[in-house]
Amino acid sequence: MALRPTIRFAPLDCPQTGTVLVLAGEGATFSEAAKSCDPSGVLTRAAKIAEFEGKLASTVEVIAPEGASVDRLVAIGAGKTDKLDEIAWSRIGGVAMAAARRATEIVVIADLPDASVSAADIAGLAQGVLLRSYTFDKYKTKKTDDAESKPADKAATITIHCADPAAAEQAFTSAQAVADGVILARDLVNEPANLLGPVEFADKIQALSEVGVEVEILTETEMTKLGMGALLGVAQGSVRPPRLAIMRWNGGAEGEQPVAFIGKGVTFDSGGISIKPAAGMEDMKGDMGGAAAVTGLMHALAARKSKANVIGIVGLVENMLDGNAQRPGDIVTSMSGQTIEVLNTDAEGRLVLCDALWYAKETYKPRFMVNLATLTGAIMVALGQHHAGLFSNNDELSERLTAAGLATAEKLWRMPLGPEYDKLIDSKNADMKNIGGRFGGAITAAQFLQRFVGDTPWAHLDIAGTAMGSPATDISQSWASGFGVRLLDRLVRDNYEA
Repeated sequence: MALRPTIRFAPLDCPQTGTVLVLAGEGATFSEAAKSCDPSGVLTRAAKIAEFEGKLASTVEVIAPEGASVDRLVAIGAGKTDKLDEIAWSRIGGVAMAAARRATEIVVIADLPDASVSAADIAGLAQGVLLRSYTFDKYKTKKTDDAESKPADKAATITIHCADPAAAEQAFTSAQAVADGVILARDLVNEPANLLGPVEFADKIQALSEVGVEVEILTETEMTKLGMGALLGVAQGSVRPPRLAIMRWNGGAEGEQPVAFIGKGVTFDSGGISIKPAAGMEDMKGDMGGAAAVTGLMHALAARKSKANVIGIVGLVENMLDGNAQRPGDIVTSMSGQTIEVLNTDAEGRLVLCDALWYAKETYKPRFMVNLATLTGAIMVALGQHHAGLFSNNDELSERLTAAGLATAEKLWRMPLGPEYDKLIDSKNADMKNIGGRFGGAITAAQFLQRFVGDTPWAHLDIAGTAMGSPATDISQSWASGFGVRLLDRLVRDNYEA
């Protein structure tokens, strides 16, 4: 894996060596602290020549600057200071990490000419550094000879000079916990399916006990006793046994009703008997992006000592085809007692989630439930890859999720639910069928899940377009994005902590 940078904080000062990155305000203006690192004003000259105007996330660079002993000077645009929010600061951090390239001694002068920079701003910048530094190369045995992409021989040390380093370091504790949760989610999604099946995934979850999460793992024996026929039906074609992982973080008041997050964890999805086309099937190692996000979220909440009671539940299965695989036309009985006619074995995620949702509702009586799943290609047809689909039976929960998405740039778009869509999954042979026809596929999948939540406030996030293979950003260059961790952490932080 790529070497993780060490982040330190220090008072405003100018170093004598290494790579120095300074912030530029709108119009390519620099603070006095930045100017002290550039006594000959070469950045100002370079900015004029390069038509650098300090726009957010833009850069200009000078190698071996005249009059300074440092190796490189880089200016990073901060844009309009009144527009600097959490997203902007994380982007600045991501750009800083990219601009540093293979340098191992890096200084960031986090100061602006016409605005104060808070400890929270510095923490956001540092979080962006960590998220941008992530790469998944643990299985590469031969490294490239290309100087630009060749990994550094040792981990970078990034010192962020700021007005109040002690406050910044304290604020970074929480930001780092969330970054670690995102990185955990990315690691899980990036892992190949031969090395991360349901049992191995459950083992990764068990490790969360080290940060204080209570973990319980149910095997197929316990799930059979509970009557989870829908989840078990998906798993029956694989030699790798299923698991249901329950994570509990008790950071709120004793006895306070918890909130619950549920994730789809299909560690590989062949489509079963309704087999997928060969082209692109390798990406189905990521069909557990919802479970990965819930796992990363639980790590983040525990590591930052969230003052909330939170339940995380993930159904872990592999959807394969063999002589014992589920067949199109089979009828299974869910934990709720409702029967399901399985017309397409590639519509398996909803079968996993319906038993997990019912278990969460009946066992923990949560204030609300949010499930995440790489559920349908149809949501990508509707929304592309810049928004996840949001379906909900509760306006307040929807509004809070949408606000959290806007604050973190993990954006959601609410989609419709209604009886006219629900009737499309009625079956002649069972209580319902697992597909609803060609049109509105993301909606009928959500309608299916809604039949298992009762009156509990609930939201379904279809993250098929955002969890894997989504467009690269300033803080994510990975195939797996870790989508959902920052979004849901923000939801809890803003609305459900004491």
